[in-house]
Amino acid sequence: MLLVVGGLVWWFATRNQESTDDAYTDGNAIAVAPHVSGYVTRLAVDDNVYVHRGDVLVEIDPRDYRAQVDAAHAQLGLAEAQLDAARVQLDIARVQYPAQYRQARAQIESAEAAYRQALAAQARQRAVDVRATSQQAIDAADAQRASADANVAMAQAQARTASLVPQQIRQAETVVEERRQQVLQARAQLEQAELNLAYCTMRAPSDGWVTRRNVQLGSFLQPGTSIFSIVTPRVWITANFKESQLKRMRVGDRVDVSVDAYPDLDLHGHVDSIQLGSGSRFSAFPAENATGNFVKIVQRVPVKIVLDGPLPRNPPLGLGLSVEPTVHLK
Repeated sequence: MLLVVGGLVWWFATRNQESTDDAYTDGNAIAVAPHVSGYVTRLAVDDNVYVHRGDVLVEIDPRDYRAQVDAAHAQLGLAEAQLDAARVQLDIARVQYPAQYRQARAQIESAEAAYRQALAAQARQRAVDVRATSQQAIDAADAQRASADANVAMAQAQARTASLVPQQIRQAETVVEERRQQVLQARAQLEQAELNLAYCTMRAPSDGWVTRRNVQLGSFLQPGTSIFSIVTPRVWITANFKESQLKRMRVGDRVDVSVDAYPDLDLHGHVDSIQLGSGSRFSAFPAENATGNFVKIVQRVPVKIVLDGPLPRNPPLGLGLSVEPTVHLK
């Protein structure tokens, strides 16, 4: 009789509750890795210490990267000087090339005038009686005409060259644009060099505890190689409930959590979300039940439980600890 009464009391007390011991603490573990390579010259943290965002963790030998910054500064200065010189040349081209074209046109007019004079002098020499002139005078007039003709052709050729004023100015403008792009490239290289120098000082990306440290003073680090992780203070519970326990469970249901490692620690939270799929469905090798031999296995579905209120700092609630959540169904 006592067993029956006790069973009824237990059923009445737990009829609106679902619990599981297949649950663990979960959270974010941020992998910290260097952006640049080099030797560790300072190690500012030890295992399992709490750090704040921005705290210095590791310093890498910065000498090579300071030299790269200095070289980038010099390259930027050279590029800016070349840009200034190109701009001056463009200003000169905008004045000089039109002036050269006008001068070439004036030379054509002068050469043509001289040609007309030489042509008239030649005509006069050939028009007079041969007894009133000499062969030497005739030859001189012919030579003067030929020279004037050549001068006209030369002036016209110079004018054709000088007439390319728009193209010449555009060429000078192209040089300015090239120098401007070189300045932008040099600035980008300087920014990258300064960024690499800043990367020599590794800082904590978030508040949390330093774990899995595998770096020592004097170690040579490679970019992208994780040297430790930072476990953030935000912790939640991942509870794997049986599919039969989800019938009345809803987001927002109140949850009481007991921690195996700290029996006296009572935590409270609520159901944050229920995964749309069983744990086995999203495993690396999902179960294949298309064969003739089938054994029905009760599936478990991960449920995320968010803890309410601030978590205790001492003792810290680490990741992967066994817990037992009890969901109070509405």
